Amino acid sequence: MTQTIQTTRDDHLIAWFTALAITIHIAESALPSPLPGVKPGLANVVTLIVLCRYGWRMAVWVALLRVLIGSVLLGTFLSPTFFLSLSGALAGVTALGLGWAVSRAVPGWALGPLGLGLLAALAHMTGQFWTAYVLFIPHPALLHLFPPLMTLAAVLGIVSGVLTRSVLARLNSDPSASMVKKK
Repeated sequence: MTQTIQTTRDDHLIAWFTALAITIHIAESALPSPLPGVKPGLANVVTLIVLCRYGWRMAVWVALLRVLIGSVLLGTFLSPTFFLSLSGALAGVTALGLGWAVSRAVPGWALGPLGLGLLAALAHMTGQFWTAYVLFIPHPALLHLFPPLMTLAAVLGIVSGVLTRSVLARLNSDPSASMVKKK
């Protein structure tokens, strides 16, 4: 006896966007890095696009599935790299959820792709840094790396936001694309 699982349009969108984010995540892992573990975060652009077009819940699915499946494919599942990636993703989507909620709750005030990209990148780096400090390298000297890492996160977050805004503008045929409130 066979059983079929009914899937929804959202299931298909999550799968497609997750596959895209995983592909970018794996490609980024092959890039040389000025500091160990520092990547451009281009896979996060996919999460930002999903957030702006389909809402926070779908963005959470894409971000967490990217980390889980990407770590399995890269052979880092349950390694320090996995826990750093997961903590960054959790911090990032939590910050995006708060930013998204505030943007939707306050009339006339919206946090666009640039602000969301910056917020997510700073939260992501903060989550990774404190996970590294608490679990792996609890040495006071590590704290000296926090300001330059946050500066780098801010720059990369702005780049992610600009890329997200550009993609959304093309998708929406609107050069001033900010948040698209579909859900």
